[in-house]
Amino acid sequence: MKSFSYERPESPAAAAAALAATPNAKFIAGGTNLLDLMKLQIETPTHLVDVNGLGLDTIAPTPEGGLRIGALVRNTDLAADARVRRDYGVLSRALLAGASGQLRNKATTAGNLLQRTRCPYFYDTAQACNKRRPGSGCSALDGVSRQLAIIGGSEACIATHPGDMAVAMRVLDATVETVDALGHERAIPIADFHRLPGDRPEADTTLKSDELITAVTLPKPLGGTQIYRKVRDRASYAFALVSVAAVIQPDGTGRVALGGVGPKPWRVEAAEADLPRGAKAVTAGLLAGAEPTRENAYKLTLAERTLGAALTEARA
Repeated sequence: MKSFSYERPESPAAAAAALAATPNAKFIAGGTNLLDLMKLQIETPTHLVDVNGLGLDTIAPTPEGGLRIGALVRNTDLAADARVRRDYGVLSRALLAGASGQLRNKATTAGNLLQRTRCPYFYDTAQACNKRRPGSGCSALDGVSRQLAIIGGSEACIATHPGDMAVAMRVLDATVETVDALGHERAIPIADFHRLPGDRPEADTTLKSDELITAVTLPKPLGGTQIYRKVRDRASYAFALVSVAAVIQPDGTGRVALGGVGPKPWRVEAAEADLPRGAKAVTAGLLAGAEPTRENAYKLTLAERTLGAALTEARA
């Protein structure tokens, strides 16, 4: 690990200003992803800005009837919150499907949204990876791609977003709140927060370089039956091959988002009109334009079957 300097600012705006003031600085909270990347020298920040003391660790109701989740709320606490379990069950289930209990005790809401891809070529510094080193190429395109994206990728990158929480946040239409170095606040719809790689795969999100996430806001509860199903290679501590976050109403209508298939949580609102017709019709709309490799074409069928299982569970 390379040497770095460290500070603990006293306010969110001061933290954003500290990041802006030092080239190649990074925020650190739970550190469950960043410290691993630093040990591998995939991330080599010269300065760490510790945000743990900023008081962004509470969950509070909003005037609109939703919940405002502080950026530093730990995954364990968020999954266990009675209001989340009662009104946003898909979020609680998604959190519990991710990582181990020890990691959930440290991982934060903002950090979960910001975690980097687990593409093996991103983690192997001997391989070309545009996300790790822009312009170097993408070894995954002609390499082992079984776990990688079938939709939303580009000639520069076919890595997937690894998270579970973000898939549930997408189906719930959450909003990400930020503050920048000048104290300006911004609200980013979760649909616009993560970005497709295009020709800039090194940029995972639409955050500005000096923005700090302060909270994630959930709208008022949707009701219905809320399900999160995750298919992975082993039963614990593995990232999704395909996951489904679904909110299904008694009349068969609802919302669906997929994980494990693209560079961001994948939701196509127009496809949800086909929910009463079943999983095959919805998946056709969700994954229209998919370009799988020979190794990951199975995800097309797996997505349909996982959604079908979720719809069967909802009807039961």
